[in-house]
Amino acid sequence: MKIAVYPGSFDPITNGHLDIIRRASKIFDKVIVLLAINPEKNCRFSKEERLNMLVEVVKPYKNVEIDSYNGLVIEYARKHGASVLIRGLRVVSDFEYEWAYAAANEYIDKEIEMVFLMARKELTFISSSQIDELYNSGVDISSLVPKIVLETYTRTRNK
Repeated sequence: MKIAVYPGSFDPITNGHLDIIRRASKIFDKVIVLLAINPEKNCRFSKEERLNMLVEVVKPYKNVEIDSYNGLVIEYARKHGASVLIRGLRVVSDFEYEWAYAAANEYIDKEIEMVFLMARKELTFISSSQIDELYNSGVDISSLVPKIVLETYTRTRNK
C-alpha cells in the first residue's frame, strides 16, 4: 500500500489545498492530511477548528484521513508507514523553500520521497495568509475556500 502524507498548517484550508488532496487521492492508496502543529506560528484558527474543517472537506475522499502532529513531519511519516510526503507548489518562491525542506527531510530519511504537485494556474495566488487578509478586508472569498471555512470565519468573528 502506497501511503502519502500531506502536511500543512491549513489555517485555513483553501481550494488550492483541496485540489492537491483530490489529486493525491487519485495517485496514492492512502493519503494522510496532517495538521502539522508549529508552536512558533500564530494561527487564526485553533487546532480543533482546523481539524474540524479538514474532516469536513475530505469526506468525499474515502482514502483520505486527517491527523495532527507536533513534531517533525518526516518522523510522523516514518511512524505511519508513509513513503511519500506531498507538497504543493504555487510559485517560484515556493520552490526555493520546498527545495530546502526536501533536503532536510532527505538528510533525516532518504527512503521517504517528496512529491510536488503543481497548483492549477487559477489557484496559484491562493494562500492561507492571503485568504485571511482578503477576508479581513471585506473581500468575498467564497470561491476560494470550502463552505466550512466561511462558516468558521463567521462563527469566530461572532464570538
